[in-house]
Amino acid sequence: MRAAAFSVFGPPDVLQAIEFDDPQAGAGQVRVRVKAAGIQPFDCAVRKSGWTPPGLEVRFPQILGNEFAGIVDQVGDEVTDFSVGSEVLGWAMMACYAEYVVVSVDQIIHKPQSMPWEEAGAITASGQTAHTALKEIGAGKGDTVLIHAAAGGVGTIAVQLAHAWGATVIGTASDSNHDYLCSLGAIPVTYGDGLVGRVRSLAPNGVDASLDAAGDDALLPSVELVENKDRIGTIVAFDLVEKLGVRAILSQRSVDRLAELVDFYAQGKLKIHIRKAFPLHQAADAHREIERGHGRGKVVLTID
Repeated sequence: MRAAAFSVFGPPDVLQAIEFDDPQAGAGQVRVRVKAAGIQPFDCAVRKSGWTPPGLEVRFPQILGNEFAGIVDQVGDEVTDFSVGSEVLGWAMMACYAEYVVVSVDQIIHKPQSMPWEEAGAITASGQTAHTALKEIGAGKGDTVLIHAAAGGVGTIAVQLAHAWGATVIGTASDSNHDYLCSLGAIPVTYGDGLVGRVRSLAPNGVDASLDAAGDDALLPSVELVENKDRIGTIVAFDLVEKLGVRAILSQRSVDRLAELVDFYAQGKLKIHIRKAFPLHQAADAHREIERGHGRGKVVLTID
């Protein structure tokens, strides 16, 4: 099979189309012919420096990608809920920029017929990260929630989930993305100097919880705005967690969590915005698009 992989850390150009042996499904597994695979800042961090969360390690040549959608084309023993031809979406860590991926059946769910491949390939990782984070900080009905990098992949979904759960959402973004955030149900605010004052003017009764998907410059204002530090979470600025006493949040993935997201999508409560799609052999260009920053929604690879 063809896959986008790298054999040395570095800039996007280290990603190359490489041939691998076709993987084979074992007991309790299926092989999926990948149609689309989402791209995350996580992938770029691995490629640049080899950073990985606990339990993962880089082995050259290393494939990237943590979310996918595709069609089951091989079924292992003991599999009953999926068959050849089943359309599915799910996750597999550092494996999805490829024509095929083998996964356990507890990492996939059936794809709704109405969901386009690109959106199906881009909901799993950012969606489950956003869902996990909002649950961790207790965002819900009656809360005012501040979400940083609200127009990005995680932020876009977090805004919609918090809004659907009854929270008032304030989202930081560049001015060019303010109309977009309004369309998702958020009150937009420009990030940068003076952010604390701007947020206080929008939320005179205070901010109850905050999710940082941007980094240090977003986390520090959150500490000024949210009284209970246990309700401040970051998915990026882990180096400040201990110093500031806030939550470090890592995605907790499960088929139940993913099914809830897909159900929200089917009800029209969740939209997946695809910023741009690239073919597999242009994975390096896709990473460059991610690293430009300030974009809306998700970038995906499409695999023909």
